[in-house]
Amino acid sequence: MSSPKAAIQPKAEQKEQGQGGHESTASVIAAIVANIAVGIVKFIAAFVSGSSAMISEGIHSIVDSGNGLLILLGLKRSERPADRAHPLGYGQELYFWTLIVSVMIFALGGGFSIYEGISHIRHYDPTEPMGSPIINYVVLVATMIIEGSSLTVALRQFNAARGTKRPLQFIKEAKDPSLFTVVLEDSAAMIGLVIALIGVFISHAVGDPRIDGVASILIGIILCLVAVLLLRETKGLLIGEGLLAQDVGKIERIVEAHPQVVECGRILSLFMGPHDLLLAMDVTFDKSVPADDVVACVSDIEAQIQEEFPDATRIFIETGSLSMTKAQDKRMSEVYGAELKNG
Repeated sequence: MSSPKAAIQPKAEQKEQGQGGHESTASVIAAIVANIAVGIVKFIAAFVSGSSAMISEGIHSIVDSGNGLLILLGLKRSERPADRAHPLGYGQELYFWTLIVSVMIFALGGGFSIYEGISHIRHYDPTEPMGSPIINYVVLVATMIIEGSSLTVALRQFNAARGTKRPLQFIKEAKDPSLFTVVLEDSAAMIGLVIALIGVFISHAVGDPRIDGVASILIGIILCLVAVLLLRETKGLLIGEGLLAQDVGKIERIVEAHPQVVECGRILSLFMGPHDLLLAMDVTFDKSVPADDVVACVSDIEAQIQEEFPDATRIFIETGSLSMTKAQDKRMSEVYGAELKNG
């Protein structure tokens, strides 16, 4: 006799797909407003003073403004409900647009800054007088205040989300890239502002504008490093990431704690979006359990899993023989190793 199969989906009133209230929206909006405001001022200061570092900072702010808009676009589009063309929803759109943001930071932010710095050094003219640095100092200090406010909002959201986890550990494990993208961008912006301020000061103190070009190159390198970090993390999310081994172990214990369950086999998990987790598992029930009771048992297991993992929007449970379950569990152990069972 073929084994019965139960595919359980939560009701719409329990948790609609795409919900999750992206906590980072406020920090994204704050970053956009700040970057648009200071970007224009930076370009004006760069035009007046001829500072290469200020041009790099202006480019950085404009690129960050566009990046913030792309993240908001990704957040909005990822919340669209599932349809016939996309039965699992649009949650991964946020990962796609974050990947585009990473490329923009690398190419437009880092690339242009490095190019501008090299160009400034190559076209150095010792006879050309240097412009007044006063406007640069005023703009940089004012920008630090504005960027600091934006970074404070982003850090508040970031720290609330990560809890007791270390920042790099949280970035590696987080499924919502908007939670750390703004923090990384704003942190890079603050570091860039400090470098620009030091570069402008030293270049005027020693009378050598090439130092200002070196500052521009350093700003570009920092942006490229941030972009590489974002690319690495977003690539993993876009390809498809599941639960951590310890979380898989929790689900296994929840299932096997049920008195009518003989054994829980393989557990497959995949985040279709920041708050959209798909779970599929093989479960062996006691042969003496009637078919109607198996259905009720599956519903009970699903409710317990969703209580522990609210982001589990789809849970598929396939019942089978003990030998089949053990064979599938063995294959999963060979793929993922002992960590999956012991986590």
